[in-house]
Amino acid sequence: MTAASSKTPAGWVNPLLDSRDKRLPRIAGPCGVVIFGVTGDLSRKKLMPAIYDLANRGLLPPGFALVGFARRDWADENFAELVHDAVREHARTPFREEVWARLSEGIRFVPGSFDDDASFDDLASVVADLDQQRGTGGNHAFYLAIPPATFPVVLKQLARTGLAERNGDQWRRVVIEKPFGHDLNSACELNEIVNDVFPEESVFRIDHYLGKETVQNILALRFANQLYEPIWNSNYVDHVQITMAEDIGLAGRAGYYDGIGAARDVIQNHLLQLLALTAMEEPLSFSPGSLRGEKIKVLSAVKLAEPLDETTARGQYTAGWQGGTKVVGVLEEKGFHQGSTTETFAAITLHVDTRRWAGVPFFLRTGKRLGRRVTEVAVIFKRAPHLPFETTMTEELGQNALVIRIQPDEGVTIRFGSKVPGTAMEVRDVTMDFRYGTAFTESSPEAYERLLLDVLLGEPSLFPVNAEVELSWAILDPVLEHWAKHDGPEPYAAGTWGPPSADRMIATAGRTWRRP
Repeated sequence: MTAASSKTPAGWVNPLLDSRDKRLPRIAGPCGVVIFGVTGDLSRKKLMPAIYDLANRGLLPPGFALVGFARRDWADENFAELVHDAVREHARTPFREEVWARLSEGIRFVPGSFDDDASFDDLASVVADLDQQRGTGGNHAFYLAIPPATFPVVLKQLARTGLAERNGDQWRRVVIEKPFGHDLNSACELNEIVNDVFPEESVFRIDHYLGKETVQNILALRFANQLYEPIWNSNYVDHVQITMAEDIGLAGRAGYYDGIGAARDVIQNHLLQLLALTAMEEPLSFSPGSLRGEKIKVLSAVKLAEPLDETTARGQYTAGWQGGTKVVGVLEEKGFHQGSTTETFAAITLHVDTRRWAGVPFFLRTGKRLGRRVTEVAVIFKRAPHLPFETTMTEELGQNALVIRIQPDEGVTIRFGSKVPGTAMEVRDVTMDFRYGTAFTESSPEAYERLLLDVLLGEPSLFPVNAEVELSWAILDPVLEHWAKHDGPEPYAAGTWGPPSADRMIATAGRTWRRP
């Protein structure tokens, strides 16, 4: 041992070597996935293609196993054909026969219903056989791609058969899709039901937005650059707008959507998570505990702006023109009840009661059949305190803005004032764009690829815990209760940017909505 090394503290890791290690691909160890609800769109369009893409990228173990469970009279070959067709149609990476051949060897199917003990006994036997045949090592993730109402019976069966139990170094995990409850009380009940079978560290609640590269880029943008941190506060930020706009209607989902609405479907999870990442303090590290701790602090400090009549808005789209096509209103969508007060547009105003964000309003909005499909976080800065120009020189100058585009054109835009070429001093807004699609040679993986791999690796950073879910409902519940006591949603024409009440809401605060 050298003199230098003898002074090295116990447990010290060379940061250079450590960073090199973390740049290596993260490859899952021996494991398998059991999907309940394999015949649904989520499984066919997202989960199965994501599993293939991970295998194609060499990130799954050679003996990986995929088990489907559904009420179908299928053999393993029938299920494998379903997976094959889904992969060929929806996979992000090119189809390769050698990858498919290896993956298909581990595909199994168990027919049955959720309340059938014999079917779950068969599932337990199949899982045990895979441990022997494929070397999955007793490590299995159970993906509940099913309605929340069916969670209790499935969880009870997993507990009864011992499938939820882990022995020694083995792991068993459960993956849950949103919605995480219907309100705060139901979310607490659901969390209790899940945690009766799986400990919280084994529960992975999927919010697919958190798997998107540009969402994670919020953390990189903020904490890897000295450029932004000094101005990321109420001294310089005027307000923040978080938007998730869709140009599609409810075709095919009207029955599911009716009774849920835009606020429950998007604001409670996606938008409040984006707010937390935007407003959180710098974590001590990017460990799961540190990240979650800071997000929980922010959500604990979020308060609704009042009065709710003026600081919230909701609407339903009516017939109109979308991309040159005549479309029907939501009340004409098949499966949506006439007279329903379920909103297809929702907007709320929030404050984050911390020293950093005191006095800065956060405006959140989401809707169907809006002007275009876009999700973005726009940080709007205050105007310069003094402009040594005549008014006519800056009449086209707006406020500086930093816009993080989540979809579809992933990237970052910075808006600032610049002189117009010519002999006169005239200043107007220009933009600088960073686009993922042109800046990097490697295409971004799908969100479900990242999240599924994190499940198999036991990396919970991007998955909300009980406290985050319950705090989000605590924020939204008063709005839902207020809306339930008042008139229904305001109509807005398809292809527009929402009801007039949304414009009045933000105008009350002295601001205007961005047009993405």
